[in-house]
Amino acid sequence: MSRAPAFLSAAEVQGHLHCSSLLIPSLEAALANFSSGPDGGVTQPVRTVVPVAKHRGFLGVMPAYSAAEDALTTKLVTFYEGHSPTSTVPSHQATVLLFEPSNGSLLAVMDGNVITAKRTAAVSAIATKFLKPPSSDVLSILGAGVQAYSHYEVFTEQFSYKEVRIWNRTRENAEKFADTVRGEVRVCASVQEAVTGADVIITVTMATEPILSGAWVKPGAHINAVGASRPDWRELDDVLMKQAVLYVDSREAALKESGDVLLSGAEIFAELGEVVKGVKPAHREKTTVFKSLGMAVEDTVAAKLVYESWSSGQSDEAATGC
Repeated sequence: MSRAPAFLSAAEVQGHLHCSSLLIPSLEAALANFSSGPDGGVTQPVRTVVPVAKHRGFLGVMPAYSAAEDALTTKLVTFYEGHSPTSTVPSHQATVLLFEPSNGSLLAVMDGNVITAKRTAAVSAIATKFLKPPSSDVLSILGAGVQAYSHYEVFTEQFSYKEVRIWNRTRENAEKFADTVRGEVRVCASVQEAVTGADVIITVTMATEPILSGAWVKPGAHINAVGASRPDWRELDDVLMKQAVLYVDSREAALKESGDVLLSGAEIFAELGEVVKGVKPAHREKTTVFKSLGMAVEDTVAAKLVYESWSSGQSDEAATGC
C-alpha cells in the first residue's frame, strides 16, 4: 500500500529553495541535457494550454522526465489576463506533482509558484552570465510583479550593479518594489528612461503589445524577455528582435508559443543549453535577447531539490548548504 503524498506549502518550498547556489548549477546541467536531444535523457513535450475564454484565463500542463535526476513531474499552471491591480488573487498560480519514476506513485504535491519564480529567475541569470556585455553596470527591470522580485533577488546575488532601475505600468507598484527590496532602486517614469544606457534588461510584464523598443536599447545590451508567453502576446518590438542575436530555452516551444519570435519573424540563433554545452557561441559583443518561456524540466529539477531537502529532515540551512 502506497503512502500518502507529502504536501509542501509555499513557505516550505521557499525554505528548501531559498538559495540559488544549488539551483543554478542543476539548471545549467538540465538546459544542456535538454539541448542534447535523446542523449540528454530529457523527455518534455511542449506545454498543453487550455483556454478558459469565458474568464480570460489559461490552464497549462507541463510534464517532464529527466533521466539524470531520475525525476518525473507535472506542473499545472493557470494564468489570467484580466486581474485588476487590486485583486488579491495572483495572475499566475501553479502546483507541481512529483512522482516516483520506478512505479508511478505520487510522492509530493508542492506549491509551484515559488518554484516557477525561482527557476525562471535562475535561468535568466544563467543566460545573463553567458550573454551579458563584459562591463555590466546598469540593470533595468520592466514589471514589478512576482518575477520582478525573484529576478532582483537572484541578480543582485549573482552579479554586481552600480545602478538598478525599475518601471511598471502602475507606478505605485514600482515604488512599492523599490521600498521593499534591499538595496537602492531607481523608479523610472517611462520604459525609455528605464532602459536607456542599461547593460542588462529584464522584461517581466503582462504586456500583450510591445513595450520595449530597439531604438532605446544600448548596442551590446542583453535582454531577458520573460513575459508574453502566448503566440499573440509581445513585449519586444520588431526592431529589437531583428537587430539582436536571439537565444531561446526551447526552439520547439518558441516557434509555437512566443509572439515575440513568431510575429517578428526573427531567426533563432541557439538554445541556451547549446551555449552552456559550448556547441554554440555566446555573442557578448552584440545585442542579445534570451526569450524565456519556461520549461517543465526546470520545474522537475527544482522540485527534486526541494523534495530531497525536505526528505533529509535537516534544517533549512543545512539542507540547502547555504
